[in-house]
Amino acid sequence: MCTKDKKGKGKSKKGKSLQIVVFTIAYCLLPIASKAQCAMCRAALESEEGGVKAEAVNDGIVYLMAIPYILVGVLGYAIYRLKYGKKKEL
Repeated sequence: MCTKDKKGKGKSKKGKSLQIVVFTIAYCLLPIASKAQCAMCRAALESEEGGVKAEAVNDGIVYLMAIPYILVGVLGYAIYRLKYGKKKEL
């Protein structure tokens, strides 16, 4: 089934769903690539030589940031299973 936009060109639902999947995967992988620190942590860890503690803090930040995404994903999957799970035959 195609939907028409204002210019009359059709877009398939399959193409839109593929875009959504690709965007979701990219959005979920974005926190893995980021190396963010607050200003206080950065100032405290820049004075240290070696950088082992700084890498540990970065990994901890990414870990704490990933947990909410995982929980929302599990909740979404559970709701999907409840709504579209196997239907009992009578």
